[in-house]
Amino acid sequence: MAGMNTAASPSNPGQVWAHVGQPFQPRDYDVVVLGAGRMGSALASYLRQLAPHLSLLLLEEGGLPNEDGATLLAPGVWTTRGVPEERVAQAHWTREQLKSVFGNISFQPRPLTELFAEDGPGRTPAAEALAPHPDARAMVDVSALPFARVDPEAATYRPGALALAAAQTAVRAGADLMLNARAHAALSPDGTGGQVVIERLSVTNTHQIVVHETHRLWAGTLVLALGAGGPHAAEHDLGIHTTHARAYRQTPRLNVPSGDDTPTLRACGLTLRPQNGGWTLIPAIHHRDPHGYAPTGGHLTGVPTGLRRETLEDLVALMDVLPPLGTEALGLGRSISDIPGAWLALPGGRADGLPLHQTLANGVHLLLGGPHADTLGLAVAHDLAAAVAGVEGRPWEGGTSV
Repeated sequence: MAGMNTAASPSNPGQVWAHVGQPFQPRDYDVVVLGAGRMGSALASYLRQLAPHLSLLLLEEGGLPNEDGATLLAPGVWTTRGVPEERVAQAHWTREQLKSVFGNISFQPRPLTELFAEDGPGRTPAAEALAPHPDARAMVDVSALPFARVDPEAATYRPGALALAAAQTAVRAGADLMLNARAHAALSPDGTGGQVVIERLSVTNTHQIVVHETHRLWAGTLVLALGAGGPHAAEHDLGIHTTHARAYRQTPRLNVPSGDDTPTLRACGLTLRPQNGGWTLIPAIHHRDPHGYAPTGGHLTGVPTGLRRETLEDLVALMDVLPPLGTEALGLGRSISDIPGAWLALPGGRADGLPLHQTLANGVHLLLGGPHADTLGLAVAHDLAAAVAGVEGRPWEGGTSV
């Protein structure tokens, strides 16, 4: 029901509720977005620009950005490698958005060098490609991976900073934002939009998270932007089955020096991103993890480690071609909690699934990023914002832009 609540104009910022000490008087909204990761926050930002007449509430269970979410641990590597030809235009539009629209996200052009054991189209000798970068050259046994292919247009940025910048942009444009609020969705009895139950969370003296108060409100349009939790919410809160899945991905640290001009490396599915003077490892995702699965650590030379078994097996298999992985430079930890990790959405249930939005019911949408959110996420968020706003055209096709 568009326009049922007159939202703040773009010149008037929205309300922010950061903690339970700030009283909240529930009211209905035209649009409620569950999840303020980069996908949900970007959606809110674009929607405020495309349809400023629609009132909007953005809900987040943690802080901004959520330290437990996949957004903060995303690789932050923009590259068109692995992107289907028909979506390359979306990728380039996303790159321009990252460069010019959202500030202070440390967007930095940084080539991506892929390494191979066999020759192929567009590949050059690895020793030649890595020669200008001795720190990257020291990572690789070029006799085992003698060929390379370079994406000179690749770049890196901070996805967590993107979520923060997008949410701030949305609030400045009139969106309301509530943090530390767990939300559950339900379909509206009349089949239009949805109902939202908001549990405002507080912390006790013994550091237990408890529900301080509960509110209910109605949304004309409801968007589940909960990352890996989105399909679960669709199934358990709304009773709608989806084909999407999730996997648990850890991002261990490799304490080998890197510099500001060191290229990102990719070998045998493993991405090595130079970050904070060392390397962040982003392992390949091979399969989905079922709900209820609890990741467990593996053993290396009989010693328990914090790397989940599947990830540890992958890294051990690459120690010959990437020798630093077989040294003490690899952060192993003693428990799963010692190694940063998060649940990652797999759109379509596939490890190579592309970001998408899906209509679950009349006025209820699911928004998923997944492994390619770094490159295509903003375009998909904009596409859904345009659909909700009733705006024709896509900016990467020469249509309506923001």
